[in-house]
Amino acid sequence: MSEASPSLADADLDALVTEWLDWSEAGSLLGVTPAKVRTMIKVHELAAAVPRPGAGPQVPAAFIEEGLVVKGLPGLLTVLHDGGFDDRACIAWIFTDADLPGRPIDALRENRGAEVKRRAQAMGF
Repeated sequence: MSEASPSLADADLDALVTEWLDWSEAGSLLGVTPAKVRTMIKVHELAAAVPRPGAGPQVPAAFIEEGLVVKGLPGLLTVLHDGGFDDRACIAWIFTDADLPGRPIDALRENRGAEVKRRAQAMGF
């Protein structure tokens, strides 16, 4: 696991991520059931976390674009999980990494995911 992981896991996700979706809302955008969203989270196609005390688990809205999971996100999540990150740390890294021009989520949404994945792979080794 990377040295930054513990601090990432403690990050204030509600401050990092401006819009969250519950599993029903995410499912509606993706055209699937909330149960399918749960499965997608379990197999690392999506990530979810509790953004603030008292909230249930939610998915960052930026992970979904035009009815689909953002291209490259599932592969990136797998790399981060293989490196020892949990969903909370994955979300924090995707929304804060300062090594890229912009956040990794922005790079993914702009179809610049190869560099993001390369950097995530480098952290894991």
